[in-house]
Amino acid sequence: MSSKSLAGAALAAVFALSGCASLNVQDREAMLAAAQFTRKQADTPAKLAQIKAMPQHVFLYKQRKGARYYVYADADGCGCLYVGNETAYQQYQQIRLQKNIADEQLAAAEMQQEAAMDWGMWGPWGPGFY
Repeated sequence: MSSKSLAGAALAAVFALSGCASLNVQDREAMLAAAQFTRKQADTPAKLAQIKAMPQHVFLYKQRKGARYYVYADADGCGCLYVGNETAYQQYQQIRLQKNIADEQLAAAEMQQEAAMDWGMWGPWGPGFY
């Protein structure tokens, strides 16, 4: 399976699993994996301490041996770092944008469905109901 079709399958899984507009941990992990970020587990107390000292849940730009990398720390969730190059970061941003668009389209469709429902035909609902 090519990396593009793998990324597409992971993206489809993200969309299928996400039912709300907010980005949860599973969504973010799936999106990072789909964008070809590498997960590096904090398998020693020293590594975990270093991850905890970093800003959490934001991308940090790092230069190492002449190459540019993006690092995403998640000490409380997976206890890991996600590391990717410029291409992976740009892929992640594209996936995130596509997810936001899909979430907005879903929310709009749900609002249209709600607006189309004739709640008045159900009569009085009693105290505590609309």
